[in-house]
Amino acid sequence: MHLQKITLVNFKNFESQTFDFEDKINCFVGDNGVGKTNVLDAIYYLSFAKSYFNPVAVQNIRHQQDFFMVQGEYQLEEKMDTVICSLKRGNKKVLKRNGKAYEKFSDHIGYLPLVIISPADRDLIIEGSDTRRKFIDNVISQSDKNYLLTILKYNKVLAQRNSLLKYFAANRTFDAINLKVYDEQLLNYGTIIFEKRTAFLESFIPIFKKRYQVISNSKEEVNMYYKTQLQDKDMLVLFEKNLERDRVLQYTSVGVHKDDLMFEIDGYPVKKFGSQGQQKSYLIALKLAQFDFIKLQSNVKPILLLDDIFDKLDDSRVEQLIGLVNNDHFGQLFISDTHEERTEEVVKRTKQSYKIFKL
Repeated sequence: MHLQKITLVNFKNFESQTFDFEDKINCFVGDNGVGKTNVLDAIYYLSFAKSYFNPVAVQNIRHQQDFFMVQGEYQLEEKMDTVICSLKRGNKKVLKRNGKAYEKFSDHIGYLPLVIISPADRDLIIEGSDTRRKFIDNVISQSDKNYLLTILKYNKVLAQRNSLLKYFAANRTFDAINLKVYDEQLLNYGTIIFEKRTAFLESFIPIFKKRYQVISNSKEEVNMYYKTQLQDKDMLVLFEKNLERDRVLQYTSVGVHKDDLMFEIDGYPVKKFGSQGQQKSYLIALKLAQFDFIKLQSNVKPILLLDDIFDKLDDSRVEQLIGLVNNDHFGQLFISDTHEERTEEVVKRTKQSYKIFKL
């Protein structure tokens, strides 16, 4: 799978621009603020119908314009595919493949597998559990359609249960039987999610540990474990036990939407005890393990976006990445960097075809 061409119209700082790509390595170089990361984000958009950096879709429209459009032309084995994502102010986002609009964006997830490594990944360590749950869900969803649908169904029922709790509080009433209808649906979907997350981490953690050892060349022991309320208790028991608490809070305080992923180094939390270098290695290993896992599941090499990471890596870590490119582990690679000379020097060492775009 290769992205051959992308066209941006009124997307972020681009008025109208087309880029023709190499099958292997493509680099965007230039000063800060010229739009290097925006091109990578446009490529991300074509895989996920959303921005990696800004969840507010309308803010991706160029200032004082009414719409944006991103169009990509992909070579998939023997055929060409055209994917277009567009948004007009006041309208819903539209995603089309070969001229046909998707009814549900979820049907597109996993069709063009992609992994991004970016300084923004640090949120995985420093932010709340929601960020880490999204990471797990993103990895599993790219190779398991049913998992994504189950997540969407779970979230819909959860929103309905929360609305009912708010209704009870506002009207000073309560009906446990009505609530139980939602509890049983959440149990059904929640159990599937719990089992799939558990199975995923059993496969994923060994891949991650291997990646960390290669990148860091170090002897420290890294680990991660799945923190969930469902480990010891049945979900219905949890709902019953926390019923009074949920009534007071007016939302559902237990369930798989509270799961977390704990990151450790030598038995201690990475967030508190990992050095900056260790945290960087941890995050890159995490994303490369995501790449490996998706490749293993889907038999396709995902597109890999490296956003401004040479700035954040020492030479030995850069060498490790080059080694991976050399052994043909990766498919198509997109890199953004502020230093043209450094980028060219790095990509030359890969002995692969490359193209450099000066923005």
